[in-house]
Order: sequence, then C-alpha cells, then structure tokens
Amino acid sequence: MVDGGGIMIRSMTGFGTATAENEDYKVSVELKAVNQRFLELAFHMPHPLTPFEDSLRRLVRQTASRGKVDLFINYLDKRERAASIRVDKQLAASYHAALDELSDYLHLARPDDVMQVAAYPDVLQVEKDEELEGFEPLLLEAAGKALTGFDAMRQAEGANIAQDFYRRIESLEASVAKLKALAPTIVQAYRVRIEKTLQELLAEQEIDETRIIQETALYADKVNYTEEVVRLGSHFQQFRAILESAAGPIGRKLDFLIQEMNRETNTIASKANSAEAAQLVVDMKSEIEKLREQVQNIE
Repeated sequence: MVDGGGIMIRSMTGFGTATAENEDYKVSVELKAVNQRFLELAFHMPHPLTPFEDSLRRLVRQTASRGKVDLFINYLDKRERAASIRVDKQLAASYHAALDELSDYLHLARPDDVMQVAAYPDVLQVEKDEELEGFEPLLLEAAGKALTGFDAMRQAEGANIAQDFYRRIESLEASVAKLKALAPTIVQAYRVRIEKTLQELLAEQEIDETRIIQETALYADKVNYTEEVVRLGSHFQQFRAILESAAGPIGRKLDFLIQEMNRETNTIASKANSAEAAQLVVDMKSEIEKLREQVQNIE
C-alpha cells in the first residue's frame, strides 16, 4: 500500500490564525474554510481596511483555489495622531435660534452659555486622520503567517484523505479480481443449467451438443464484462497516478474518474447474471460512493 503521507493533496477545510505587530500597529488575521465547488472569499474587517482587500485576495489565491474562505481581520492603531475639531456653525445657529424661540414662547430666561450649545448633537465633531500609512506590509505579513498555518492544516487533512483513497482503491481492485475469476464459472453454471433442463425435457432423446455449445456461446457473449473490468483497471491506475503526481487542484479530475468507475460498475451489474457477482457489484458501488464523498472535500 502506498503511503498517502507523501501525497500533496489538500483538503478544502482549514483554519489559520496569526498576529503581527510593530511600533505603529497591531493586526490579527484568522482564516476559516469549508467545502465549496469554486473559490469564494468573504472579508470581515473594519471599514478603514477596505482598500487592502484586493491585495489580500491576490495573496489568498496563491494558496487556495476552491472552497469558501472567511477572513476575520482586526487591528489596533497605536499611533499618536493629531485630531481636528470641526464646528457645524449652521447647526449651532439653528440650535441657538430654536432656544430663543422656546424662551420667548415659555416666557423663560435663557442663559447664553456656549458650552450648552456645544453639547448638542453634532455641533462639535472630532475628525481623525484615517490614513493607515505603512500598514499594508504588516497586514500582509500577518495574513501570510495565517495562510501558512491554514495550508499546513489542509495538507495534513489531505494526507489522511489520500490514505483513505488508497484503501478504497485497493478494495475495489480486490473486488474486480474476484469478478475476473468468477466470469468463467458464470458461463459454466449456465451450461450446466441448459444440459439439466434439456435432459428433463427430452428424457430419453439424444441431446444436441452443438445446440448447447451455441447457446452457451451466446450467453457467454451476453454476460461478458471483460471490457468493463479492463477499463476499471485503467481508471484505478489513473486515479493512483493523479494522486501521486498531485501538484495542484485535482478534485475535479478525480470526480470525473469516479463517474466513469460508477458507469462501468453499473454495466457489469446489468451483465453479470450471478448472485455472487451482484454482491461484489453492490460492495463496489458502496466504495465508489465513499470515494465520491471524499473527493468533495479536496481541492
């Protein structure tokens, strides 16, 4: 059995987290991925980080090609920044006029206190410089570290899946070997049934051996699944070859091969007129379905 630990296939599920910090900023990045047919990236981060989304997308695409990947990003700005206060003079004047009107209507004195007017909503607004100068390299550093852990987890899971693939392919090959050995006995059993039936029907009459041979030959051709067995063997070899040469996404290639395996197995099921062969086919279809389920988990 080939050791799946050396095979570089990747699971689509993974997790990674990292933090990077310098004298100006601290940033944390967390990645989570689940199965999906295509690559979908979802960013969960404060609005000031939006300009860096394209750089993050390019970075993630270097590691992941399929799956739904969620990125959670938070940061701390440690800089001492100058802030300016903006006075909404028109709004302050409106508040003042409204207070004058209210004072006249209620016949109440109104103290002229600028602090009172300044305390009303939006009269004074603090404006800070939101430009994150020098932030992007630190962000990409943290994202790169998180992706390294993320990819290591996907490779470890991929190695486990590869081992499972090999076990199931070996099981399928064993079933096919049994089918090959069973094929001649199916034809021989049919010949025996014909002879027995003719003996019962014809009793004392002489049995035409030529007719028996002809019927047996026709039946042998009808139940012959040699081509399907050969093609299945080829599919198994291709499956192994793809696993052993995996240098990128292989999920769709394997999925196609599994469809072909299933088709050949169904054809054998329709041809093999044998309870033992039928049971082997059922076992094979179960293994193929498990292969199909596992393939949905890899890139």
